[in-house]
Amino acid sequence: MLSDSQIEQYRTTGHLTVPNVLTRNQVSAALKDIDRWSDEFLGNLPDDQKHWYLEQGGQATALRKLDNPAFHRPVFQQLARSDNVVAMVEQLIGAGVCIFFSQVFCKPPEIGGPKPIHQDNFYFGPDAPDATLTVWIALDTATEQNGCLFYGDGSNHCPVYEHVAPEGEPFNLQLTPEVLHEYAMTPAPVPGGGISFHHGNTWHQSSGNTSDHARRAVAFHYLRNDARLVKPALEYDETVLVPIT
Repeated sequence: MLSDSQIEQYRTTGHLTVPNVLTRNQVSAALKDIDRWSDEFLGNLPDDQKHWYLEQGGQATALRKLDNPAFHRPVFQQLARSDNVVAMVEQLIGAGVCIFFSQVFCKPPEIGGPKPIHQDNFYFGPDAPDATLTVWIALDTATEQNGCLFYGDGSNHCPVYEHVAPEGEPFNLQLTPEVLHEYAMTPAPVPGGGISFHHGNTWHQSSGNTSDHARRAVAFHYLRNDARLVKPALEYDETVLVPIT
């Protein structure tokens, strides 16, 4: 369970890092499943989907991400439904939650690309901004060198701004240059097995992986059951929703 001071930190800054949530066995099982799933996925990935899932604009064979692990993979569904994770989620956004989307981020050594500054709630479009929560679990230790998250402290209190995407990259929605001066971005390293929680309005980004170590992570996007996604920027498949409590 989270302490009162941790909850207050989340409310104030819009994010919270909690180390040592997963066991070594849980991390190991998740990484092994990513290896199996990646091989299967790459073997069946059609050419017209490569720009969504591969690094370097679809020219490399290295995976950038995998979608909906909480729905497709039992190992990840068990993590998403684990008592300690769910208890912390409900402390932050309230009782009764589901997962409407989840992602594995691969960020491979030396070629894992950056993710520009954005707000998850622009992607999700919820009718209640405080009803979403991203639970970002570091499966490898996330450092500044291999692409940890950076946050704009306190940006959870700002509105959701308009985002734009580079041509040919509809998945890469990001804040416009005109507002980027409003918050300084500070790094939030996470040890392997730790979690970084962040509010849907919180500005965040990650840099490229310049190291020779992978930076694999899984993000579970929780939604309180009394809320709805009413204006999402991308389509979310309601058939892959995972009930939790």
